[in-house]
Amino acid sequence: MSDFPTEHVLLTPGPTPIHPRAMQALTRPMLGHMDPEVFALNSDIQADLRVMYGTEPETFTALLAGTGSLGMEAGFANLVEPGDEVLVCANGSFGRRMAEMAARYGAKVRLVTAPLGEAIRPRDVAAQLTDDVRMVAVVHGETSTGVLNPVPEIAELVRSSGALFTVDAVTTAGMEPFHMRDWGVDYAYTGAQKCLSAPPGLAPIAVSERAFARFGARRTPTPLWYGDLGGLHDYWVGQTYHHTVPVNLHFALQAALRAALEEGLENRQRRVRQMGRVITRTLEPLGFTPYVHRPEERLPTVLALRLPEGFDDAGIRGQLRQRDISVTGGLGPTAGVIWRLGLMGESARPEPYRRLMTALGDLLGDRDLADRYEHHLQEETRELVSV
Repeated sequence: MSDFPTEHVLLTPGPTPIHPRAMQALTRPMLGHMDPEVFALNSDIQADLRVMYGTEPETFTALLAGTGSLGMEAGFANLVEPGDEVLVCANGSFGRRMAEMAARYGAKVRLVTAPLGEAIRPRDVAAQLTDDVRMVAVVHGETSTGVLNPVPEIAELVRSSGALFTVDAVTTAGMEPFHMRDWGVDYAYTGAQKCLSAPPGLAPIAVSERAFARFGARRTPTPLWYGDLGGLHDYWVGQTYHHTVPVNLHFALQAALRAALEEGLENRQRRVRQMGRVITRTLEPLGFTPYVHRPEERLPTVLALRLPEGFDDAGIRGQLRQRDISVTGGLGPTAGVIWRLGLMGESARPEPYRRLMTALGDLLGDRDLADRYEHHLQEETRELVSV
C-alpha cells in the first residue's frame, strides 16, 4: 500500500499542484543555509527571478521565508514610514489587505476603488495622484474576484509622479509576462505556491534600485526585523548570516521556476487562456457565466464564473471534495455567487479539469458534460502547449 493518499485534484486559486521537479527537489538531503552549494543555488534563483519579473540586470531579488502575504507586508514595512501618503487601489479582498497593512505601518492611506468584478480605472488613480503621494500600490490579479487590473496604464501615471510603485503579482508572475523594468515597477512579489507550482512557504520579491534608495534613506529603522531589506541583502548578496532559510523549499522553488522559464512565459500565457476558453465553453450550457463582464478585465489565472440560479454551491463543492477534487467558491460578498477556478501552473492542464468535468457531470446528471469538455479541448488541441 502506498504511503500517500490518492492524488487530490487542486483546482483552487492556490495552492496549486506541486510541479514534479519541485516535488523531487524537496526530497534531497538537507544542507546548511550557509553552505556554498546553497549560496550558488540562491544566486541562480536570483538570476531566474530577474527573468521572470523582467527586471534590470542588477535588480535585487530574493525569497522571503513566508507566503505572498509576507511579500506584501515586507514592502510596506521597508518602504513606508509613519505619515507617508500611500495610494492603494482596492477592488477586492487583497487590495483591502494592502490598505490595512499600509495603515498598520503608519501610512496615511487613500483608496482608489472600483465595484466588485470591475478593474481599477486609471483616470481614478490620476485624480488622486498628488505630489505628496509616496507610494502607489495595486494588485495585478485580484484573486478574490478574478479581475485583472491595468498595471501598465497605472504604471505610466506613477512614473512621472516620483512615487514608488508596488505591485502584487501573486496570481500573475510566472504565468503572465511581467515587465518590471519597462513598466517602472519598484517592488513586486508573488507566492511560490501560485503560478510556479512550488510548495507554499516562500515569497519571491524584486526591488528596484529606486526603492532600495528609498529604503536606505529611511528616518527610522524597519519595524519588521525578519523582512528587513538590509538584512536580506546581507544574506543574499553578502552571504552573511541573517536567519535560517528553508533550504529544501529553495531547491524546490528553483526547480519549478526553471521549469516555467524553460516552457516560456508566453507559452504559459497561451496555455492558461486556452484552458480558460475550454472550461468556460464546457460549463456555459449549465448556466455558468463569466463574473467579470469586460473580457479584457478577466484574470486568466483565476477563472471567476457566476453560478447558475439555484445552484447548490456548498453542497456540490462538498461532494466534489469527497471525490478528492477541490474547487473554491467566492470570498466575502461573492460567497455563494461565484466559483473561482485556479488556472495557475500545473492546474492549467487538461487532466485535472477532465477529472472535474467527469465528477460534476455525474453529480448534476449531465451525461454530456465530459464529452463537451473533450470536444472543446480538441478544438484547442492544435495550439495547446504540451510540456
